[in-house]
Amino acid sequence: MNTTVTSRHFKAHETLIDYAKEAAEKLERYYDGIIKCEIKLSFLKAQNSVKIAEVILSVYRNKITALAETDDFHKSIDGAVAKTLVQLKKYKDKLHSKDRKQVRIVRAKAE
Repeated sequence: MNTTVTSRHFKAHETLIDYAKEAAEKLERYYDGIIKCEIKLSFLKAQNSVKIAEVILSVYRNKITALAETDDFHKSIDGAVAKTLVQLKKYKDKLHSKDRKQVRIVRAKAE
């Protein structure tokens, strides 16, 4: 899985980037067909602002997105990853319920 972290209108610290990448790697435990993960960090104002984290997952024939807004980047990342996890589990259940043969095709293309 390719993971990219983008910070909009500011320079993110290395520890924040590492934290975001580690959080994204936890999603791979639940579904191994994730092709790409993008994490976008931004904020509304310079001081006393709302920090926004957006997670975009690319899976076979789909994109899963989640957005979380809090007063801290770590909380925003955790919230967005949690929302993405719920959507990923739903996607996985739908995929398994459709056809077992199609699941094999998805796994083959993800590798």
